[in-house]
Amino acid sequence: MSATQRPGVPVPGTPAATRTDVDAPRPEGSRLLVASDLDRTLIYSAAALGLRMPDAEAPRLLCVEVYEGKPLSYVTEAAAGLLAELAGRAVFVPTTTRTREQYHRIHLPGPVPEFAICANGGHVLVDGVSDPEWRAAVDRRLAAECASLDEVRAHLLRTADPSWLLKERVAEDLFAYLVVERSLLPEGWVKELGEWAEGRGWTVSLQGRKIYAVPRPLTKSAAMREVARRADTDEVLAAGDSLLDADLLTAADRSWRPSHGELADTGWTTPGLTVVPEQGVAAGERILRHFVAAATEG
Repeated sequence: MSATQRPGVPVPGTPAATRTDVDAPRPEGSRLLVASDLDRTLIYSAAALGLRMPDAEAPRLLCVEVYEGKPLSYVTEAAAGLLAELAGRAVFVPTTTRTREQYHRIHLPGPVPEFAICANGGHVLVDGVSDPEWRAAVDRRLAAECASLDEVRAHLLRTADPSWLLKERVAEDLFAYLVVERSLLPEGWVKELGEWAEGRGWTVSLQGRKIYAVPRPLTKSAAMREVARRADTDEVLAAGDSLLDADLLTAADRSWRPSHGELADTGWTTPGLTVVPEQGVAAGERILRHFVAAATEG
């Protein structure tokens, strides 16, 4: 990845809306890595589909995740074909905050990816198996740079109100999250939590009904750089919708986000970012079209 200005990428401060879909071709023989968030970026639950059209015009859907015997996550039929095509043209790396167990429930079209990033960068999977050296390095960094999980979890439980707290979970002994009744969540509570966490080296993200508390050094971008090194790639594309994806989108050569989600709500942007106009499952399909187009350049 180059830190200098690249053809087709705006200089800092250029609004994403001024970008075109035409980018300069990649050098012949270069390898492309595509690191993409999954939930609400490429795959969508029934509640997140966002299909605002007559039923007769709704796209055909393919289920890509089953949980407790019930279909849970979907892509459009067109997106399924694009995923399979992308896997043949680039190093496709699912990059998710999901735990390894949650990730393995997903069955995307195309070959099983050689690499995947789980637990927000806490695990780099190689052929489905976590790399122990990477996890050990992550643990050392977290111990040195931020407050402990136990301290943060205790604060979450102490300040959350049972009237709106549905569940509390710890993911991979790395971070914690709450499942809440969002309509009952007090205004300003998430902001106050974020301010408390910031002084302890943690970040807070609200995604749907989940409030994540994640150590600041635990990032998707760090894991992406490690995969790019191992895969010997020259350019990185990325996509995501939440605050936990911001570092990944900033670190990529080119990136995309949908017009929904935490980043859209705050108007977040970064050099090299394209905001697709669609929301919901149609945004996932549009992002995949951009990925495939970039993979066929040159």
